[in-house]
Amino acid sequence: MASKFNCELLDLRSFVAVYETRSFSRAARLLNQSQPALSRRIQRLEALVGGPLFERTSRSLAETALGKELLPVAHRALDLVDTSLFASRNVREPRWIDITIACVQTAAFHVLPRAARTFMEENPRIRLRVLDVPAVEAADLVASGEAEFGISIESLLPTALRFEALHEDPFGLACHRSHPLADLEILDWSRLKGESLIAVHRASRNRTLLDAELARCDISLDWRYEVAHLTTALGLIAARVGVAVMPRMVMPRSGRSEVVWRPVIAPVVQRTIGIVHRRAGSMHPAALQLLTRLREAWPSANLGDSESPKIRRP
Repeated sequence: MASKFNCELLDLRSFVAVYETRSFSRAARLLNQSQPALSRRIQRLEALVGGPLFERTSRSLAETALGKELLPVAHRALDLVDTSLFASRNVREPRWIDITIACVQTAAFHVLPRAARTFMEENPRIRLRVLDVPAVEAADLVASGEAEFGISIESLLPTALRFEALHEDPFGLACHRSHPLADLEILDWSRLKGESLIAVHRASRNRTLLDAELARCDISLDWRYEVAHLTTALGLIAARVGVAVMPRMVMPRSGRSEVVWRPVIAPVVQRTIGIVHRRAGSMHPAALQLLTRLREAWPSANLGDSESPKIRRP
């Protein structure tokens, strides 16, 4: 890196924002500036360090070796300003600590809030950034270092990551409470033949896991609708458009919901929810504390529809 490095603070903030969001457009919105203006700031930094800071492809944005070298310099410079110049306005006020985690949406909705509430009450100077993303993206965010850890679905991970199982979440049938199958306590997969099934898109980890497990047992399901998000499927079910096979954790907690969940067996298919973290490198102490609160909250979390199914078997 050049020995003389003269730039504006907003140039460094722009660089850090792009690094953290992995997006020029999101970084521009975060800093309340136009994307062309942000791009010019990054270009000015690149001219100063003598090379590109990011590698751009059609699907991703990653820092270069120069970008990795600049990041700690940018953090130190910004920390110096934030904790000395502006902190002098109130010397007694401690600095804020930012913690970022990645989390699949169902866990972010059902489990994280309970743990986050306790954690944030214990740490009033923490700012918690939750990236609610698909399972594959959660692992990528942890591997890149953007997230301290992730809450995700078990899958094949790079050797740099570890998975700690916390919860087995079975798949079952979600249907309107007026549907004939809602009167059954337990179903087998043959009961779904002829139903208007709603599926999530093929790139979803839930879909790939379910399809693979059923294929091993020579079971195939005919989908009539395909959606991007499980919450969309719940809306279609509530409107009596169709039924869906989905994890129990996705189900509404209230017994007043129009959508009910029934287990499907032979085979039982389930996904494993757990913690994804890096094997090497230390985690921020505050992130470790949040992780402890999550482990404590998980067994007592009210996961899925609490309504007891009826007692008639197929």
